[in-house]
Amino acid sequence: MKGASVSYSEFWRMSATEQTNALNKGDISSAEAVSSSIDRMRAVNGDLNAVVMNLSEQALERASQLDNQRQKGDPCGPLHGLPITVKVNVDQAGWATTNGIQAMKDLVAQDDAPVVKNLLDAGAVVIGRTNTPEFSFRAETDNPIHGRTNNPWGRHISPGGSSGGAGAAVMAGIGALAHGNDIGGSLRFPAAANGAFTVKPGLGRVPAWNPTQKAERGMLAQSMSVQGVITRSALDLELAMPTLVRSDPRDPFHVPLPYRMAVKSNNLKVAYWCETPGFDTHPAVYKALTAAAEALRDAGYEVEEKEPPLLEETARAGYGALLGEVAELMGPDIRKFGSETIQNIFAEYFRQFRPAKDLNLLKAMAKRSHYARQWSLFLYDYPLYLTPFLPQPYFQPDRDREGEEGVREVLGSALWSYSMNFVGLPAGNLPTYLAQMERGPQPINVQIIGQRWREDAVVDAMIEIEKRLGTMCDALWERMA
Repeated sequence: MKGASVSYSEFWRMSATEQTNALNKGDISSAEAVSSSIDRMRAVNGDLNAVVMNLSEQALERASQLDNQRQKGDPCGPLHGLPITVKVNVDQAGWATTNGIQAMKDLVAQDDAPVVKNLLDAGAVVIGRTNTPEFSFRAETDNPIHGRTNNPWGRHISPGGSSGGAGAAVMAGIGALAHGNDIGGSLRFPAAANGAFTVKPGLGRVPAWNPTQKAERGMLAQSMSVQGVITRSALDLELAMPTLVRSDPRDPFHVPLPYRMAVKSNNLKVAYWCETPGFDTHPAVYKALTAAAEALRDAGYEVEEKEPPLLEETARAGYGALLGEVAELMGPDIRKFGSETIQNIFAEYFRQFRPAKDLNLLKAMAKRSHYARQWSLFLYDYPLYLTPFLPQPYFQPDRDREGEEGVREVLGSALWSYSMNFVGLPAGNLPTYLAQMERGPQPINVQIIGQRWREDAVVDAMIEIEKRLGTMCDALWERMA
């Protein structure tokens, strides 16, 4: 070490950006950064069960190799030596892609998925693989093979899903970046539950494919599902996104555009809305949105209240179409391999969001362009849109097992979430208020929607809000101590 200001035992506290800067300067080694994160994992993961496959041994070997490369003067990637985690529903060579299902526990990948390859090529070090619910299709994280993940804020809050292991891990200090994915909110639900930062990339932005898959996914799954990361700071999204968007020929529909699409500007017009159709907005959510809006105004953005275009129709049409596809293509596996819990939850999904079938499914898929066009026209005038993510604070564990009302709160109220998957727009998610609820402290996250291909503008706005409102990790770690 060359005078690092943080002791070895505390390296895990550093953001991904801080760790990368220290690694590049030679203030810390990859072996030290990785060892510190592994020590943190050993200290807290027993209670959280966020990481369900421990890669410590191979991670330390890779860290030593990366340190040797740096010492020899070999080229170093932008994430050279950085400890990260990867979700168990994507392929990582040598490890099972379980997707939270007992029947897939021996499905060992022979090759890396594009997003994993991009992270490894950039020099990242995977210290563990994180938990997901069965079929990665709940806003909760529990399954019969790996068990339940707990929220580091306490048992009064679900850790979210489906990237619940990722969100809990990164906020607890296990790794500096946490890979996750999102078909209806699976990056943003755990970010909101744990007080983390994420940006759901838009359609075609990050290459995706699992070499272990035996058949191609449905067209809606292909167009709505995206790969990304969950972080403790918006600056870490700025660090990671150029790596994530690197092209891979295995995804024939990936769009090979740079991450930074325009010069950063704080003069953009921002639309702002607090309501969710059919649901009351909780006072804590109002406070979180007001704080975010004032932070953007202070940064120079022009913020104006503006009602959304066809939000409820976009959301319900999109999720009904997705569930129509799921019922046909995943339904047999859910019935064959799913637990009673997940089958009951899917039954309630299907009751509340009637799956589009036959001609209706084709019409819904065709009308997707109409909804996307309306949102494109809206965002032409207002390049960013500040909205709720959920209309209420994040729910308690297993809320979606509590019948009609439980699923309505968990999924039915998330109109701002899956609507963005359906139209393929980028959507950031960040904490702006720590509510003191009766059950205990709870972070409240908001959402920022951006124009197509403008993840950079979304993250820029998130960075400006973070400068003024801070992050949640220090408050969390004080509570965990």
